[in-house]
Amino acid sequence: MPGFEFPVSETEAEMSCAGAELRIIFSPGRVQLVQEEAMVPAAPSVLVTGATGLLGRAVLREFQSSGWLVSGTGYRRARPRLLRCDLTDEDAVRALMQQLKPDVVVHCAAERRPDVMERHTEAAVNLNVHATSTLAKEAAVCGAFLLYISTDYVFDGRNPPYGEDDSPNPLNVYGRSKVEGERETLRHCPGAAVLRVPVLFGEVESVTESAVTSLWLDVQNVSEVSLDHRLQRFPTDARDVATVCRKLAQRQRQDPSIKGIFHFSAKEQMTKYEMAVAMATAFNLPSNHLIPLTEQLAAATPRPINSQLNCCRLEQLNLSVEPRAFTAAITDCLWPFTPDKRWRQTVFH
Repeated sequence: MPGFEFPVSETEAEMSCAGAELRIIFSPGRVQLVQEEAMVPAAPSVLVTGATGLLGRAVLREFQSSGWLVSGTGYRRARPRLLRCDLTDEDAVRALMQQLKPDVVVHCAAERRPDVMERHTEAAVNLNVHATSTLAKEAAVCGAFLLYISTDYVFDGRNPPYGEDDSPNPLNVYGRSKVEGERETLRHCPGAAVLRVPVLFGEVESVTESAVTSLWLDVQNVSEVSLDHRLQRFPTDARDVATVCRKLAQRQRQDPSIKGIFHFSAKEQMTKYEMAVAMATAFNLPSNHLIPLTEQLAAATPRPINSQLNCCRLEQLNLSVEPRAFTAAITDCLWPFTPDKRWRQTVFH
């Protein structure tokens, strides 16, 4: 070939196309074009526990939409395409982890109702602590990154905002169980991460699924109803939490230093009374039947008065998201449950 010299006796050039590589092999007096299948890296895999719950469903959708291979577990509410697994059964958890060998585990499953935990402590601790311990051990064995979802209720609420390194001091059984779950996670799986979040709402299957959306029933009530106007809350959309979970998992795959405790929370501070009034205003409904209650009920399960989370660690690592505004987000979540049947039909068709 005039004007062109080969530096060696045989030269290769590569071109790629979708799903394949074209390799041109030059040798004296001969040119070959060879097509080879390209090696496409396997998509990372994630196992989401509690995938039938409010947060678990959001996490499952978030990872799925980002191209991950997703598996989810449920138990009493297990449905098609989810794996039925009793997380309090050590053998079942071990078999599940050995079968799937996920790259990431997002542990959403928990008993989250403080009042229920006060009445059924043993069963709830089995799920929140002992099942978490088993999952952490098995995650360590198969080399999975474990992300444990915890709560702002690990703090007593007397000196907010709380940083990731502040000492927990829970006021109720729920908070204590989550602190123990955190410790079991980090003890058995040192490369794991803990994500503390406040009260959540989101795309609920029924309004009673979240303590926030449950207030919709009070908004629609024609009789006077008293709502807490003492405890300060930071209602957070589960979809935002799911995005943070995915960002943490993706970053950890490139950076093993992503471990330990993280906080994520919306920024709007509201009492239950203020949430309900905001809902009423968003839907142009009356709110004069909603009565603010500023005294603690004597028989109520103790809760922190203000457990605001400082989320600076996520923000410094550029792993946070801008939380959705409460009014817009709660309207988006509640309008399928409005009396207007045309709205309900629209969302499902």
